[in-house]
Amino acid sequence: MASTKKQTQVRLEENVLAAGKAAAAARRLDFNKYVERLIIEDTTGARAAGMAAAQRLIDEHGAFLDDLEQQLDAPYTDPQPAPPRDLAHR
Repeated sequence: MASTKKQTQVRLEENVLAAGKAAAAARRLDFNKYVERLIIEDTTGARAAGMAAAQRLIDEHGAFLDDLEQQLDAPYTDPQPAPPRDLAHR
């Protein structure tokens, strides 16, 4: 059975190719599948719809998310050093 996929050649700058391969690996995709997804998301409007949804989430719940982030980070912030103890008053 023959594949319906077509082969093409794309020339990319070395740093662009490296970034693309790293992004594909981070998503556990081979590079070809990653490029295919990017094209599909761009040409179908899926990426734009996702970005619009993310912006709505930030607009509607951004303050809550900022507060939550601060609360979650609080245990890891540098505490103020304790004042020196006067050992003579022991």
